[in-house]
Amino acid sequence: MNRIKNSVLQGKHNKPILVDVFYKETKQPKPVVIFCHGYKGFKDWGAWNLMAKSFADAGFFFVKFNFSHNGGTIEQPIDFPDLKAFGNNNYTKELDDLETVIDWVSNSKSFTNEIDFNQLSLIGHSRAGGIVTIKAEEDKRVSKVITLAGVCDYKKRTATTGELEQWKNDGVKYVQNGRTKQQMPHYYQFFEDFEKNKIRLTIKRAVQNLSIPYLIIHGDSDTSVFINEAESLHQWNPNSRFEIIENANHVFNTSHPWTAKKLSKELEAAINYSISFLKI
Repeated sequence: MNRIKNSVLQGKHNKPILVDVFYKETKQPKPVVIFCHGYKGFKDWGAWNLMAKSFADAGFFFVKFNFSHNGGTIEQPIDFPDLKAFGNNNYTKELDDLETVIDWVSNSKSFTNEIDFNQLSLIGHSRAGGIVTIKAEEDKRVSKVITLAGVCDYKKRTATTGELEQWKNDGVKYVQNGRTKQQMPHYYQFFEDFEKNKIRLTIKRAVQNLSIPYLIIHGDSDTSVFINEAESLHQWNPNSRFEIIENANHVFNTSHPWTAKKLSKELEAAINYSISFLKI
């Protein structure tokens, strides 16, 4: 198993993007899978490394990365030492970061014998479910897309009317991270960027326009993103495949840190559905 951790890519927004790749060196072209973490997430969260190994063992070239403004740094890619960067994150920066990673994989000379450039799939967890569907709809290099506990609407998550005035006046609002207890800032630029790009950032529009195979995976015990959001996604694209994981929460019954040597049965089920979908 080849693991290359924390390669540094220069993003388009003056912050580095840290990338990991997992693959079995066979000198045979392998389908590429790029995984995007969600809100308050990072590439090394919980069981994501075990997930990466599962995909590599199944014959994929698996890529995961930290969004440039997720709050991590090169020196400390886990958790959120750079809260200023976190506060300056937004959806279009994440779309740009994903494009940078796709470009890097597509133009890679390092893995020429290991990558099948014609089979490139995206997986997004939670908030990144929207990022990967938007990118898949607009980038013809993407051949398949999967959402894990994905959201269906960014607008309702951006601000309520009363909150908006306060946010605009203060220039920042804070959300507590339940695990680290940090007060995590969101600068008002987040709302301004959404308003400026709201047609592009409408997940429903992207999902309805998808013309590639699309898999929706959701747990029926998810209390962070309710399963009705997955049902909406499936309704908007009836050609999509929809798999429900019984008793699975938002992170498929894993946590951070994840010290077990194996996956939860719920995350393993999600991975098995993904692998079978990608191998069709």
